[in-house]
Amino acid sequence: MALDLFVGVPVADYAAALPWYERFFGTPPAFLPNDTEAVWETAEHRYVYIVQDPKRAGNALVLLFTDNLSTRVADLARRGIEPAARESYDNGVTKVTYQDPNGNELSLGGPQP
Repeated sequence: MALDLFVGVPVADYAAALPWYERFFGTPPAFLPNDTEAVWETAEHRYVYIVQDPKRAGNALVLLFTDNLSTRVADLARRGIEPAARESYDNGVTKVTYQDPNGNELSLGGPQP
């Protein structure tokens, strides 16, 4: 049984949040379902979307796992996005956490460089 994945991130102001997410993902959205939502496809059938929802904004926790963590972190730095935190675990995994302007946490995890 296949399952598609959609992860929602509530933001207070869609128009203000959209440029940050375009920089974070390094691309415009894959599609725009309506005037207050934008969707990025992170892998086949796996999506992260932002949606204007001021009451819920700032409470999302998202972890995207990658096999090229150091490259992605460097790409984000070139686009002006710096991590808020970095953790390394005994199992050889590193987690790098970013915060959007609303305080939502988007983390990248992967093998330690």
